[in-house]
Amino acid sequence: MNKQVVKMIEDIFEDAKMIQSLRDAKYDVVLTDPAVGGGVMLAHYLGLPLVLNVRWTVQGEAHHAIAPSPFSYVPFPGTELTDKMTFPQRIYFGPNVHYMELFQAADIWLMRNDFTFEFPRPTMPNIVYMAGFQCKPSKPLSQDLEDFVESSGEHGVIIMTLGTLVGHLPEDFAEHIAAAFAQLPQKVIWKHKGKRPSTLGNNTLILDWLPQNDLLGHPKTRVFVAHGGTNGIQEAIYHGVPLVGLPLMFDQEDNLFRMKARGVAKVLDIAALNKDNFLEALKEVLYTPYYRENMQKLSSVHRDQPIKPLDRAMFWIEFVMRHKGAAHLRTESYKMSKIQYYSIDVAAFLLAVVLLVAIVFISAMKFLWRRVFSRRKVKMQ
Repeated sequence: MNKQVVKMIEDIFEDAKMIQSLRDAKYDVVLTDPAVGGGVMLAHYLGLPLVLNVRWTVQGEAHHAIAPSPFSYVPFPGTELTDKMTFPQRIYFGPNVHYMELFQAADIWLMRNDFTFEFPRPTMPNIVYMAGFQCKPSKPLSQDLEDFVESSGEHGVIIMTLGTLVGHLPEDFAEHIAAAFAQLPQKVIWKHKGKRPSTLGNNTLILDWLPQNDLLGHPKTRVFVAHGGTNGIQEAIYHGVPLVGLPLMFDQEDNLFRMKARGVAKVLDIAALNKDNFLEALKEVLYTPYYRENMQKLSSVHRDQPIKPLDRAMFWIEFVMRHKGAAHLRTESYKMSKIQYYSIDVAAFLLAVVLLVAIVFISAMKFLWRRVFSRRKVKMQ
């Protein structure tokens, strides 16, 4: 955590009046994102049940903090490996990461992904998957935006946005992107706050903000050019729109790799981006049915659930409030040492027993052999 975050957390715990007001309010549960640990520490301090809205903890991908994660078939994030690994790939065990027990003691982990995104892996009873909880059917566009989209005819529309943290790319990258868009028959809606590129074509509309969910749900949308944030990827899955990925930071490269492995995305290295390779990637995703068909299958699987992800999350939050926690779903394995967790002590004991039996057996055989040999020697004399 950076100094500002640490200072903010310190201020909260040193403010006796605020802490007392929190106690007096008699809250039932703390719901927090553990990317910053303040909420977790506050729940522990107040003695309240803890529910995590989580994809990452302060020390890594959330599953590795709580669920069995055998590296034989659960790839470590960022390695760009799938669940089908060769022997040289499986010998990578990842960094020696120690997770704080306060996080592992949470009652419920509301995971912002599911198995349309995640590779198959062991999970735990207190992990609740709620990928796409923010997704919803698209609303009608404003009239001017609808007119622009409809003007694309049979070619359709491309949407590009790099999320809320990155308003624009460096000018040279923007020039390459605009030049590539200009060579396509599709209309383009691009969220871009930087200088207007000189290579911008008449088919491209630049906006400071765009209704991402509503555009992704429009039947004329063909491709989503995205940075690979979790929310954007889940909205693309929900609406069945294939991706051209430009990962920039954090978990984006790993997110887009998972989409690439499922055949729904073409991913480019932003450092090597130019007009030609960007245009080639766009054409591949636009004109190869493989990408759209795969994404529509993924969307169908994601939507086929007995209960909506947000309703599932709300049920478990209220469950924790009703029952003052969910200790019956939480394993205590995080309190065990590595020797106990992997039953090394049991294996060592059993090995010792086997060795003892073997030693006794060998000693007995030697003793019997000497007895037999000595008797034969006496008879021969």
